[in-house]
Amino acid sequence: MFELINRVRAENPLVHNITNAVAAHFAANGLLAVGASPIMADEPAEMADMAAICDALLINIGTLNQSSIEAMLLAGKAANARGLAVVLDPVGVAATALRRETVARLLSEVKFAAIRGNAAEMAFVAGESWQGKGVDAGSGCADVAAVAQAVARQYGCISAVSGATDYVSDGIKTFAVHNGTPMLPQITASGCLLGSVIAAFLAVADKAEYLNAALAACTAYAVAGEKAAAGLHHTQSGSFGVCLLDTLGALMAEEVALAARIEAV
Repeated sequence: MFELINRVRAENPLVHNITNAVAAHFAANGLLAVGASPIMADEPAEMADMAAICDALLINIGTLNQSSIEAMLLAGKAANARGLAVVLDPVGVAATALRRETVARLLSEVKFAAIRGNAAEMAFVAGESWQGKGVDAGSGCADVAAVAQAVARQYGCISAVSGATDYVSDGIKTFAVHNGTPMLPQITASGCLLGSVIAAFLAVADKAEYLNAALAACTAYAVAGEKAAAGLHHTQSGSFGVCLLDTLGALMAEEVALAARIEAV
């Protein structure tokens, strides 16, 4: 499944990102590093045209406003009409009424191929109890693997829960990815970039491959994080962010296969 890395670089999919102001620059550079082409656009008037030229869509609610909410709904529906993979990142969904209402509306009006979030965000989507802290995961006692499975089943999609261990599920099969580094949550938009990378991998996969594609994306990203963190002090988050982009750009499918620590749950 890690050969999808090569497929992304060969096909150079155009990924439309409606993402937050904090993440846009980092996500665009990260997509370029993995071999995809990013486009960042949130003007409602051009959403139909974007769907006509793009290969996948990422909707990230990190910095919401009424115009971007309208754009998300229009873009999601237009992408659905074209059969494109649409990925949702419900950033800080439980933090405010606007975020809760927006995600509820998106989930009811747009069909998502994948939903990616941290444990707090995904637990909220699954209806489980979890205490988040703003956009951070916070703490809770829910079974994270079960949360991943519940989200996938409820919304008929692939779910990916990011954390010290990542969980990827289609509602039937669930996998734990034990790769990663504590430095990933120390840089802004590391999770947001993962959502964009998942979209890029889904863009070059058949629908029957979506579970493998999301699992490959999460594993490749976690392995890249490990490699980028090697030799860095835990305070060198700025250097880590640059190293992560460099590592994503050089990452080979064979490296990921050798380093991957994946467990069927």
